[in-house]
Amino acid sequence: MESFAHAIYQLQSGALQQPEFFAQLDRVLAGAPESAGLLLEMLSEAHARKPLPREVYTEVQHRIERLIAARRQQGGDDTFVQTRPGANAMRDPSSKRPIADDPFGAEPERMKGVGETLNGRFVLEECIGFGGMGTVYKALDLRKLEAADRKPYIAIKVLNVQFRGHPKSLIALQREARKAQALAHPNIVSVYDFDRDGPMVYLTMEYLQGKPLSQLLRAPGFAGLPYADVLRIVTGMANALAYAHGHGFVHCDFKPGNVFLTDGGNVKVIDFGIARVFQKAEEDVDVTVFDAGSLGALTPAYASPEMLENRDPDPRDDIFALACITYELLTGHHPFNRLSSVQARSAGMRPQRPPGLGRAQWHALKCGLALERETRTPTVARFLDGFGTGGMVSRHGLAAAAAVGVLGVGVLALVAWHVLGRAPAGAPSGAAPPAAAGALSAPPAADVAAPDAADVNAALAGVPCSALVATVRAHAVDVQGFLSKAGDQDGLKDRLAALPGVSTVSFDRVKPVDSAQCPVLAVFAPYWTAYRHAGGGAGLRLAGAAASARAMLTEGEALVLDVKAPAAASFLSVDVYSPDAGVAHLLPNALALDNRAAPGTTKSIGSGGEWSIGKPFGAELAVMVATPVPLFDTLRPETEARAGYLAETAARLARIRVQSGPGAIAVEFLPFTTRSR
Repeated sequence: MESFAHAIYQLQSGALQQPEFFAQLDRVLAGAPESAGLLLEMLSEAHARKPLPREVYTEVQHRIERLIAARRQQGGDDTFVQTRPGANAMRDPSSKRPIADDPFGAEPERMKGVGETLNGRFVLEECIGFGGMGTVYKALDLRKLEAADRKPYIAIKVLNVQFRGHPKSLIALQREARKAQALAHPNIVSVYDFDRDGPMVYLTMEYLQGKPLSQLLRAPGFAGLPYADVLRIVTGMANALAYAHGHGFVHCDFKPGNVFLTDGGNVKVIDFGIARVFQKAEEDVDVTVFDAGSLGALTPAYASPEMLENRDPDPRDDIFALACITYELLTGHHPFNRLSSVQARSAGMRPQRPPGLGRAQWHALKCGLALERETRTPTVARFLDGFGTGGMVSRHGLAAAAAVGVLGVGVLALVAWHVLGRAPAGAPSGAAPPAAAGALSAPPAADVAAPDAADVNAALAGVPCSALVATVRAHAVDVQGFLSKAGDQDGLKDRLAALPGVSTVSFDRVKPVDSAQCPVLAVFAPYWTAYRHAGGGAGLRLAGAAASARAMLTEGEALVLDVKAPAAASFLSVDVYSPDAGVAHLLPNALALDNRAAPGTTKSIGSGGEWSIGKPFGAELAVMVATPVPLFDTLRPETEARAGYLAETAARLARIRVQSGPGAIAVEFLPFTTRSR
């Protein structure tokens, strides 16, 4: 990696002229052990620091693409497309005659690169990544710019050199667009359309600011994250996969490079390009016409044995990859030392239990890593429920691990500070890195400006398993909301106290939430936060002053909730998430179908004795959601499994947010505990 970066640096500094640079580049690429996709990321970062000449940037990109073509039969993190013999041969434009594959000899057809425009509309500004089917660019949409759109940037994926040679490449991209459009979920990247400009076939999608998970895992010295932070990322990935599986799709190339961590703390799954239908509906004519699995594209380090053996796709293939990534997040290394699953099975390898991981969590992770499909965890929901029940054995160990630096301004920002050696995007020039956990800040001097509330809330937005907002008065910060019991509250207070201008930090209005409810917070917390920033006003509490004060109900007691509707006419949904990963729907229900609420009205739910406390006992979480339109068009069953309901709810809320805006959705949380007599 250093030699590749050094070659670019020498060119930028004038130490090498272009002929010498390309000669050195070819030598570097010929022996480079790194992921070719990561080389493209490094090229983009070097170009961002000091722009390269357009023709140089494009040529380096093409040579890396040809390196990928040469490695397509090998393992590693890159996705490789295996085509029929000769199908990937480059063609002589004048004779139309295929030329034998030569990764460094034959020149590819002239393709557009950074600084050029597709179809007179999309200006390619930066290469930001590489997927199984193509190179991804940040692009300026001139039509959006003309319309004064506040977000004129999109992402464009252009088919790679070796993939363009496949006879079904255009069909593949069109199918990917259709599949991705059908998978509308907050943890799945939004795909807009596909098109072509001459030989360039491309897909347009939402532009995300952040970094791929692969960059976090490959950071020098990375040795794993605390359990709470791993759970937040795993929950986002699992929600995306569960939603896709529920719609009949297996990702088939799930890997860290296809998981994106946004600067806002969200998790997005990308590149459903080779997803194959496993629930083949007879009316789906596309299934009989084209199967993306025929491309033979996969990533050996994360592919299940069944995928490597060309067996029919199954959700358990994605669960194997999810478990591999989870193991890497916890430990910093691959469970099978980056060997393919078939090699690991032949060698009789067994992954070791990550230090400090609870027994239940290790059992769930180990079942997900099973090298035989029949013994592997059957559903993503079961994997997440098993892995998310509890946490690390030692609370002290969790607090110590938090010193790695994942609270405060978010995982990626602190990785940028402490690992990559540079400030995150938006940080002031010359700013110092955030303080380590446990650091104390001195009271600000009289002439120090008060802290910016936006900066404080941006820091809170990156805290896993939480829903937090802050108000700032002079130099005092008052935080309110909800935080996982496993979270490092003291460390977070220290980080906020270290912000410029902060003298005191209060967490008196922060309520603890059991870590088993983290998947629920992951879905609803962004809406709770947006509603609070918009002014709030809705409310949810246990009826009766005594019950509300102790937040405890005993077996046989009636469950009665007092609800205050938001300031706009809305439809109320009230659910209670139990310790056994189930959810009970209190409103609407068969006896109370009408859940419309006038602005600001209050009402009691369960006052007729409809609900009473029974097993299972433990930490419960009530959630009220107020939406401008009904959350669901049909009545839900009285109780159901949490994972499937959360996935459907997340997708529905995302559509409502697009139509009505984030401030139109009100969310309130109420954690309480139940016990036996």
